[in-house]
Amino acid sequence: MSTSANSQNRRNFLKTTALGGGGLLLGFNWLTGCTGKASQPGSVDLGPELPESWHDINAYLKIGNNGTVTIYTPNPEFGQGVMTAMPMILAEELDVDWKDVISEQAPFNAEKFGFQFTGGSRGIMSRWAGLRQAGATARQMLIAAAAQEWEVPAEEITTKAGRLYHAGSDRAMGYGDVATVAAELPMPEEAPLKDLKDFSIIGKSKKNVQGREIVTGKPLFGIDYHKEGMLTAMIVHPPSFGQRLERIRNLDEVKAMPGIKDVFAIKTYKDGQEKGGFDTNAFPELVAVVGDATWRVMKAKKALLVDWQEQEAFEESINGFRGKTSRKVPAGLENSAEHSKRMEEMAAQPAREVRKDGNPELAFRTADRVLERSYSAPFLAHNCMEPMNAFAHVEGDQVWIAGPLQAPGLIEPTIAARMDLPVENIDIEMTRMGGGFGRRAYSHYMLEAALISKEVAAPVKLIYSREDDMTNGIYRPTYQATYRAAIDANGELTALHVKAGGIPESPLFANRFPAGSIDNYLAEEWSIDSNITIGAFRAPRSNFMAGAEQAFLDELAEELGKDPIDFRLELLQKAKDKPVGERNDYDPERYAGVLKLVRDKSGWGQGDEGISRGVSAYFCHNSYAAHVLDLTVENGKPVVQKVTCAIDCGVVVNPDAAANMAEGGIVDGVGNAFFGEMTFTDGKPDKQNFDSYRMIRMSEAPKVIDVHFVASEVDPTGLGEPPFPPVFGAVANAIYRATGERRYKQPFMGKPLKG
Repeated sequence: MSTSANSQNRRNFLKTTALGGGGLLLGFNWLTGCTGKASQPGSVDLGPELPESWHDINAYLKIGNNGTVTIYTPNPEFGQGVMTAMPMILAEELDVDWKDVISEQAPFNAEKFGFQFTGGSRGIMSRWAGLRQAGATARQMLIAAAAQEWEVPAEEITTKAGRLYHAGSDRAMGYGDVATVAAELPMPEEAPLKDLKDFSIIGKSKKNVQGREIVTGKPLFGIDYHKEGMLTAMIVHPPSFGQRLERIRNLDEVKAMPGIKDVFAIKTYKDGQEKGGFDTNAFPELVAVVGDATWRVMKAKKALLVDWQEQEAFEESINGFRGKTSRKVPAGLENSAEHSKRMEEMAAQPAREVRKDGNPELAFRTADRVLERSYSAPFLAHNCMEPMNAFAHVEGDQVWIAGPLQAPGLIEPTIAARMDLPVENIDIEMTRMGGGFGRRAYSHYMLEAALISKEVAAPVKLIYSREDDMTNGIYRPTYQATYRAAIDANGELTALHVKAGGIPESPLFANRFPAGSIDNYLAEEWSIDSNITIGAFRAPRSNFMAGAEQAFLDELAEELGKDPIDFRLELLQKAKDKPVGERNDYDPERYAGVLKLVRDKSGWGQGDEGISRGVSAYFCHNSYAAHVLDLTVENGKPVVQKVTCAIDCGVVVNPDAAANMAEGGIVDGVGNAFFGEMTFTDGKPDKQNFDSYRMIRMSEAPKVIDVHFVASEVDPTGLGEPPFPPVFGAVANAIYRATGERRYKQPFMGKPLKG
């Protein structure tokens, strides 16, 4: 282990982090960043327990003279619990009493904390090794300090709950007693980690460290952020995708309205500016309205008369994680009816082959019968509880930003390029987020706030209305998939063909189950360009493919006369015993494990009278999830009585919080499966607010959700997203059991149910 200071600047670090793609580079980056300045105590009120002095041990923690430990959470928090779980990991290896731990959101600092990104269900997975090493190393430094103080060998010193012990001389003291000395010691070359069997914090449920502040309404979120003297800003964007600004007709009249400071147009990007992978923005040319109060700004915004014109087709360069690519943006005002027609046409044409095993063409030609089904799903809006917002203050060549965002390191270089400033001049503060689901990885609203602040030469709080938020794009794409299965005269499955596509991307995962379990397999994909902007949406692409795949497997099992779970387990056994191909990206044994667990815990095959059950399982984000959903039909409406869930996500750090996350994903999945839909008429979103965009209501949530985790010693894998995709298939399969009718198009509640 090296103790040298990090010689990389922030720009180079972001570059190497992107190329490295995570893993040890992210997890161990703290080792090159332990020379930072001491931080001020955080906003948590400890009363009389607050130490008189703090001592920095490494970038992640500091210890007070009374033994209180502050642990910094590097990743931003939007409800998934990292501000509790990440300190738990470090505290475990530090061997400190949890009651003595303060959790604080770390500042944005790429040199100290690496890629501070919450998304892709990689939070705990990417930080697991680094946080454990940070805690273990700090513990070794405290032991070394005690050995020096007591003049005994370090090997004779033990620790427990924040105290150091030397049995030979019957001496003990707290961490705070030697924190000053420990902070000056070099890092040890080796820091042994605990065995999992010795964990006393990890695997034991802990309450949300910000729970009290949340329920008592403390100002934690970006929407709460306030600075004395700040102005309020709102934006007006084109009503339709495929349009751009032409002119403001009543500029002077609106500027003269009470409390209005200015009205002007802004361009988010310079002409020809190369974009990053998350610089997606449907409307880079906006009208900003700035005033001294939110209500006055809203009135002025409604009074604005703006003319828009159709945008020409263009192509833009994007430099993302996978290198440089280009994106074609067509002209025109798009319609959902036309989307459906074009997807049907593409589905009937030859597509790009992604994977081929065996001779599927021959298997289909010689099949006794072929089962073919097509599935589709619409665009979806994220609808985070907290609309997009950002605070910005631009003063000279310095930029201060604060607000809810998932990836400050992605927007910082974009702000720097647009404003012709070095990244060192930009300071970003991460607030708690009122929901993310991928939407806040596209933080163009931060740049918009900075440009508005610069124009009015004042601190500004930019607030999106719900209508702004819902109509601004970054949707889940609309998708379609066609599955075909060849069955021979003996009733055996001989081939499977999947062709999937969407607007404007394909959802296909060619190397996931059931690939690897079928000798003759073909996967193809297609896509259609669009000017409707899309982005990551809770378990991107998986949230559609899981539903289509699992619904088809259920229907195929019925065609073959087999139990749905038994059929899946047969295929997984084949993938384990004699896998086809070498690119299968799942572990069939772990996959089968969640199916067996959910079968046992749900009492599969022993359902109550009047209950219709649907099963579904899926692998994504390195984890495995399976659901059995119990449904009844009452007055033509589905009632989800119970969902039994089994998850294999490796070591579970905080069990109660993990179960809560699975429950949230299940409720979200049920709601989107039943109701979620965004459609377009002449480029205009047909739904602007919750009066028309149907969300699940509390009374429609599952009555019972029973979550079970596979006991595992595997390092943690994803959890925020994996429970979400299987819900769609479980709902579809339960509806069929209840009504005898298969539904192939989401949302499923387009018409009343029978039964």
